Amino acid sequence: MINSVRNTVLSILNKNNYGYISPSDFNLFAKQAQMDIFDDYFSQYNMQINRENSRYGRNILQSSGTGYADITKGLEEVIDYFSTTKYLRYSSGSKFLLPSVTTTGEDYYLINKILSYQDFRVNSSNTSVSASQLVDTTATFTATVTQGDIVVNTLTYESSEISSVVSDTVLSLDDDIFTAFPQTYSIFSSAQNEAEKVSNSKITMLNTSTLTKPTKIFPVYSEEGSLITLLPKTIKNEGSLLAQYIRYPKEPKWTFISILGGEPVFDQTQTDYQDFELPLDDAVTLVTKILQYAGLSIREVGVVQFGQAEEAKESQK
Repeated sequence: MINSVRNTVLSILNKNNYGYISPSDFNLFAKQAQMDIFDDYFSQYNMQINRENSRYGRNILQSSGTGYADITKGLEEVIDYFSTTKYLRYSSGSKFLLPSVTTTGEDYYLINKILSYQDFRVNSSNTSVSASQLVDTTATFTATVTQGDIVVNTLTYESSEISSVVSDTVLSLDDDIFTAFPQTYSIFSSAQNEAEKVSNSKITMLNTSTLTKPTKIFPVYSEEGSLITLLPKTIKNEGSLLAQYIRYPKEPKWTFISILGGEPVFDQTQTDYQDFELPLDDAVTLVTKILQYAGLSIREVGVVQFGQAEEAKESQK
């Protein structure tokens, strides 16, 4: 889609001799345009939910329809595309690192839920590699784990259910998550509990009362900087926590082959190529927003006004 959007933008600019935008400028404008639309999904979703929950929801012109006309469902599906669930890296004490480029591979827009394994079994390192198995000659698996427990490779953060306890030193797994050794692992019971988010002031108060003190079944967490503080403090092992969150869209990148004395040619085989992560029906909005940024860049009011007018038409639709 990114090449089609760029061609449309250049076509509109060239038609009236407004000027030319370089590939680097286009990529900057494309990144900002995608973020504008991404942010707008949540505003639209909030507005739609409020309409359905208010008295205006009784009006057929204000409420969402059903089936293909279900506006709320459509927005949920678009937002869910950016949903991901990943293990959080353990920091120290009862603290875990929030999702980031360095920890989970991407920054997060918002945390939807935090899940913790209820019971920790054992952690160690594998001593050899066998397909769909965990082999640890130092372990006593028959006494510490059971079928159905979860094994987490705490180097790759892949996980698998234990399909059978073969012996004291060998577990059979549903998935092949160990491809080298030594690789560290943690084993937990399959039971998970959702941690409730509380403020930093409230988490201290909860922990001082025997009636409200968090437990493994009813854990709580608070955020501070790039860290999550989890209670009870007994949940403190690598692989204990999973976060389901909405990530930011990947930065779009129109890549090309440089042609001496000519126009750069689109090349999607480049390693840093990245298409837009938006539905195809947002292509028109992308064009109009990029035109507005391009108009500001080349100081052409007409381009900005054209983009604004087209965006207004799309909003009315």
